[in-house]
Amino acid sequence: MSAPEVGNIFHRARGRTLDAFPEEKEREWKGPFYFIQGADPQFGLMKAWSTGDCDSSGDEWGQEIRLTEQAVEAINKLNPKPKFFVLCGDLIHAMPGARWRKEQTQDLQRVLAAIHAAVPLVFVSGNHDLGNSPTAQSVAEFRETWGDDYFSFWVGGVLFLVLNSQLFYDASKCPALKEAQDRWLDEQLSVAGQRRCQHAIIFQHIPLFTQDVEEDDDYFNLAKSVRRELADKFTSAGRMRYTRRSVTIQWATVCASGCVI
Repeated sequence: MSAPEVGNIFHRARGRTLDAFPEEKEREWKGPFYFIQGADPQFGLMKAWSTGDCDSSGDEWGQEIRLTEQAVEAINKLNPKPKFFVLCGDLIHAMPGARWRKEQTQDLQRVLAAIHAAVPLVFVSGNHDLGNSPTAQSVAEFRETWGDDYFSFWVGGVLFLVLNSQLFYDASKCPALKEAQDRWLDEQLSVAGQRRCQHAIIFQHIPLFTQDVEEDDDYFNLAKSVRRELADKFTSAGRMRYTRRSVTIQWATVCASGCVI
Protein backbone atom coordinates (compact mmCIF):
# COMPACT_ATOMS: atom_id res chain seq x y z
CA MET A 1 0.00 0.00 0.00
CA SER A 2 1.75 3.14 -1.17
CA ALA A 3 1.38 6.56 0.42
CA PRO A 4 -1.24 7.74 -2.09
CA GLU A 5 -3.17 4.47 -1.73
CA VAL A 6 -3.34 4.82 2.03
CA GLY A 7 -5.60 7.82 1.50
CA ASN A 8 -7.18 9.14 4.67
CA ILE A 9 -6.41 6.19 6.93
CA PHE A 10 -3.81 8.31 8.73
CA HIS A 11 -4.47 11.81 10.01
CA ARG A 12 -1.34 13.32 8.53
CA ALA A 13 -0.20 16.62 9.98
CA ARG A 14 -0.76 19.42 7.50
CA GLY A 15 -0.43 23.17 7.92
CA ARG A 16 1.61 22.56 11.11
CA THR A 17 -1.27 20.89 12.94
CA LEU A 18 -3.10 17.56 13.20
CA ASP A 19 -6.70 17.57 12.07
CA ALA A 20 -7.58 14.57 14.26
CA PHE A 21 -7.93 17.03 17.17
CA PRO A 22 -9.81 20.28 16.45
CA GLU A 23 -8.16 22.96 18.57
CA GLU A 24 -11.42 24.71 19.47
CA LYS A 25 -12.67 21.48 21.08
CA GLU A 26 -9.43 20.35 22.69
CA ARG A 27 -7.95 23.49 24.25
CA GLU A 28 -9.76 23.06 27.57
CA TRP A 29 -8.43 20.80 30.32
CA LYS A 30 -10.95 18.01 30.97
CA GLY A 31 -9.02 15.78 33.32
CA PRO A 32 -6.38 13.05 33.00
CA PHE A 33 -5.99 10.96 29.87
CA TYR A 34 -3.23 8.81 28.41
CA PHE A 35 -1.44 8.24 25.13
CA ILE A 36 1.08 5.65 23.95
CA GLN A 37 4.60 6.51 22.86
CA GLY A 38 6.73 4.22 20.73
CA ALA A 39 9.85 4.68 18.64
CA ASP A 40 12.02 3.01 16.01
CA PRO A 41 9.85 0.35 14.39
CA GLN A 42 12.68 0.69 11.81
CA PHE A 43 11.67 -2.02 9.36
CA GLY A 44 14.90 -3.61 8.07
CA LEU A 45 17.15 -2.94 11.07
CA MET A 46 17.23 -6.45 12.54
CA LYS A 47 18.59 -8.07 9.38
CA ALA A 48 21.14 -5.29 8.95
CA TRP A 49 22.15 -5.64 12.62
CA SER A 50 22.46 -9.45 12.38
CA THR A 51 24.87 -9.17 9.46
CA GLY A 52 26.93 -6.52 11.21
CA ASP A 53 26.22 -4.02 8.45
CA CYS A 54 23.92 -1.45 10.02
CA ASP A 55 24.64 1.04 7.27
CA SER A 56 22.83 -1.19 4.80
CA SER A 57 19.09 -0.88 4.32
CA GLY A 58 18.31 -4.50 5.27
CA ASP A 59 16.57 -6.77 2.78
CA GLU A 60 14.29 -8.54 5.29
CA TRP A 61 11.92 -7.17 7.92
CA GLY A 62 9.54 -9.99 8.74
CA GLN A 63 10.46 -9.88 12.42
CA GLU A 64 9.72 -6.16 12.61
CA ILE A 65 6.36 -6.77 10.94
CA ARG A 66 5.45 -9.41 13.53
CA LEU A 67 6.49 -7.21 16.46
CA THR A 68 4.59 -4.21 15.13
CA GLU A 69 1.52 -6.37 14.52
CA GLN A 70 1.71 -7.49 18.15
CA ALA A 71 1.90 -3.87 19.29
CA VAL A 72 -1.11 -2.95 17.14
CA GLU A 73 -3.08 -5.89 18.52
CA ALA A 74 -2.25 -4.87 22.10
CA ILE A 75 -3.28 -1.25 21.46
CA ASN A 76 -6.57 -2.33 19.90
CA LYS A 77 -7.45 -4.33 23.03
CA LEU A 78 -7.05 -1.36 25.37
CA ASN A 79 -10.17 0.01 27.03
CA PRO A 80 -10.47 2.92 27.33
CA LYS A 81 -8.53 3.67 24.19
CA PRO A 82 -5.47 5.95 24.32
CA LYS A 83 -5.96 9.44 22.91
CA PHE A 84 -3.29 8.72 20.29
CA PHE A 85 -0.23 6.61 19.47
CA VAL A 86 2.95 8.55 18.72
CA LEU A 87 5.94 7.00 16.94
CA CYS A 88 9.06 9.01 17.68
CA GLY A 89 11.07 8.47 14.54
CA ASP A 90 13.06 5.93 12.55
CA LEU A 91 9.89 4.53 11.07
CA ILE A 92 11.93 2.47 8.59
CA HIS A 93 15.61 1.59 8.35
CA ALA A 94 16.44 2.41 4.72
CA MET A 95 17.90 5.89 4.47
CA PRO A 96 16.65 8.33 1.80
CA GLY A 97 17.67 7.03 -1.61
CA ALA A 98 18.52 3.56 -0.29
CA ARG A 99 17.21 0.27 -1.64
CA TRP A 100 14.10 -1.22 0.00
CA ARG A 101 12.87 2.15 1.26
CA LYS A 102 9.61 2.02 -0.70
CA GLU A 103 8.86 -1.57 0.31
CA GLN A 104 9.59 -0.95 3.99
CA THR A 105 7.34 2.10 3.95
CA GLN A 106 4.50 0.20 2.30
CA ASP A 107 4.66 -2.64 4.82
CA LEU A 108 4.77 -0.31 7.83
CA GLN A 109 1.79 1.65 6.54
CA ARG A 110 -0.12 -1.57 5.93
CA VAL A 111 0.48 -2.83 9.48
CA LEU A 112 -0.32 0.52 11.12
CA ALA A 113 -3.53 0.80 9.11
CA ALA A 114 -4.96 -1.95 11.35
CA ILE A 115 -4.91 0.29 14.43
CA HIS A 116 -8.39 1.10 15.72
CA ALA A 117 -9.87 4.16 14.03
CA ALA A 118 -10.37 5.79 17.44
CA VAL A 119 -6.59 5.95 17.96
CA PRO A 120 -4.95 8.56 15.70
CA LEU A 121 -1.28 8.11 14.85
CA VAL A 122 1.29 10.85 15.35
CA PHE A 123 4.46 10.53 13.28
CA VAL A 124 7.81 12.03 14.32
CA SER A 125 10.76 12.14 11.94
CA GLY A 126 14.09 10.48 12.73
CA ASN A 127 17.49 10.24 11.08
CA HIS A 128 16.56 7.17 9.05
CA ASP A 129 13.48 8.96 7.79
CA LEU A 130 15.29 12.16 6.74
CA GLY A 131 18.97 11.22 6.64
CA ASN A 132 21.64 12.17 9.18
CA SER A 133 22.07 15.40 7.22
CA PRO A 134 18.57 16.11 5.89
CA THR A 135 17.98 17.88 2.62
CA ALA A 136 15.03 19.83 1.28
CA GLN A 137 14.25 16.78 -0.86
CA SER A 138 14.30 14.27 2.00
CA VAL A 139 12.14 16.52 4.15
CA ALA A 140 9.68 16.95 1.28
CA GLU A 141 9.51 13.17 0.84
CA PHE A 142 8.73 12.69 4.53
CA ARG A 143 6.02 15.33 4.42
CA GLU A 144 4.39 13.67 1.43
CA THR A 145 4.53 10.21 2.99
CA TRP A 146 3.93 10.85 6.69
CA GLY A 147 2.89 14.50 7.08
CA ASP A 148 4.60 17.63 8.39
CA ASP A 149 8.00 17.13 9.99
CA TYR A 150 7.11 19.57 12.80
CA PHE A 151 3.70 20.64 14.06
CA SER A 152 1.55 21.18 17.14
CA PHE A 153 -1.84 19.98 18.33
CA TRP A 154 -4.03 20.22 21.42
CA VAL A 155 -5.62 17.34 23.29
CA GLY A 156 -7.69 17.88 26.43
CA GLY A 157 -6.00 21.16 27.36
CA VAL A 158 -2.48 19.88 26.70
CA LEU A 159 -0.32 21.37 23.96
CA PHE A 160 1.79 18.83 22.08
CA LEU A 161 4.75 19.94 19.97
CA VAL A 162 6.40 17.61 17.45
CA LEU A 163 9.91 18.67 16.42
CA ASN A 164 12.27 17.71 13.62
CA SER A 165 15.38 17.02 15.69
CA GLN A 166 17.50 16.32 12.59
CA LEU A 167 17.42 20.06 11.93
CA PHE A 168 19.07 20.53 15.33
CA TYR A 169 21.57 17.75 14.61
CA ASP A 170 22.83 18.85 11.16
CA ALA A 171 20.99 21.37 9.01
CA SER A 172 24.00 22.21 6.86
CA LYS A 173 22.19 21.12 3.68
CA CYS A 174 18.92 22.91 4.48
CA PRO A 175 19.62 25.90 6.77
CA ALA A 176 16.43 27.71 5.72
CA LEU A 177 14.32 24.82 7.00
CA LYS A 178 16.01 24.99 10.40
CA GLU A 179 15.48 28.74 10.61
CA ALA A 180 11.78 28.25 9.83
CA GLN A 181 11.40 25.62 12.56
CA ASP A 182 13.26 27.82 15.06
CA ARG A 183 10.88 30.71 14.43
CA TRP A 184 7.87 28.43 14.67
CA LEU A 185 9.10 26.89 17.93
CA ASP A 186 9.57 30.31 19.53
CA GLU A 187 6.01 31.18 18.54
CA GLN A 188 4.64 27.92 19.94
CA LEU A 189 6.40 28.33 23.29
CA SER A 190 4.93 31.81 23.52
CA VAL A 191 1.46 30.45 22.74
CA ALA A 192 1.81 27.81 25.43
CA GLY A 193 2.32 30.50 28.05
CA GLN A 194 -0.33 32.87 26.75
CA ARG A 195 -3.04 30.25 26.58
CA ARG A 196 -2.17 28.80 29.98
CA CYS A 197 -2.17 25.20 28.79
CA GLN A 198 -2.33 22.63 31.56
CA HIS A 199 0.82 20.96 30.25
CA ALA A 200 3.00 21.16 27.15
CA ILE A 201 4.77 18.07 25.83
CA ILE A 202 7.47 17.99 23.17
CA PHE A 203 8.21 14.93 21.04
CA GLN A 204 11.45 14.52 19.10
CA HIS A 205 13.66 11.67 17.91
CA ILE A 206 17.10 12.68 19.16
CA PRO A 207 17.05 13.53 22.88
CA LEU A 208 18.80 16.60 24.22
CA PHE A 209 20.84 14.20 26.37
CA THR A 210 20.65 10.60 27.57
CA GLN A 211 21.87 10.93 31.16
CA ASP A 212 23.00 14.45 31.98
CA VAL A 213 22.74 17.83 30.30
CA GLU A 214 26.53 18.27 30.60
CA GLU A 215 27.41 14.89 29.08
CA ASP A 216 29.80 14.71 26.13
CA ASP A 217 28.51 14.90 22.58
CA ASP A 218 27.91 11.56 20.87
CA TYR A 219 25.71 9.92 18.23
CA PHE A 220 22.74 9.58 20.57
CA ASN A 221 22.36 13.16 21.79
CA LEU A 222 22.36 16.69 20.45
CA ALA A 223 25.53 18.75 20.49
CA LYS A 224 26.08 20.52 23.80
CA SER A 225 25.76 24.00 22.30
CA VAL A 226 22.42 23.13 20.68
CA ARG A 227 21.31 21.27 23.80
CA ARG A 228 21.90 24.30 25.99
CA GLU A 229 20.15 26.65 23.58
CA LEU A 230 17.04 24.45 23.49
CA ALA A 231 17.10 23.85 27.24
CA ASP A 232 17.24 27.60 27.80
CA LYS A 233 14.22 28.08 25.54
CA PHE A 234 12.21 25.45 27.35
CA THR A 235 13.16 26.54 30.83
CA SER A 236 12.49 30.19 30.07
CA ALA A 237 8.98 29.24 28.96
CA GLY A 238 8.36 27.14 32.06
CA ARG A 239 10.02 24.52 34.20
CA MET A 240 10.72 21.37 32.26
CA ARG A 241 10.39 17.68 32.98
CA TYR A 242 12.55 15.60 30.66
CA THR A 243 12.32 11.95 29.69
CA ARG A 244 14.18 10.28 26.84
CA ARG A 245 12.77 11.38 23.48
CA SER A 246 10.12 13.59 25.03
CA VAL A 247 10.02 16.80 27.02
CA THR A 248 7.19 17.92 29.27
CA ILE A 249 6.62 21.51 30.36
CA GLN A 250 4.04 22.03 33.09
CA TRP A 251 2.92 25.59 33.73
CA ALA A 252 0.79 25.09 36.83
CA THR A 253 2.21 22.30 38.98
CA VAL A 254 5.57 20.85 38.07
CA CYS A 255 5.82 17.10 38.55
CA ALA A 256 9.36 16.06 37.73
CA SER A 257 10.45 12.61 36.64
CA GLY A 258 13.48 11.43 34.74
CA CYS A 259 16.13 14.12 34.34
CA VAL A 260 15.17 17.58 35.52
CA ILE A 261 16.72 20.60 33.85
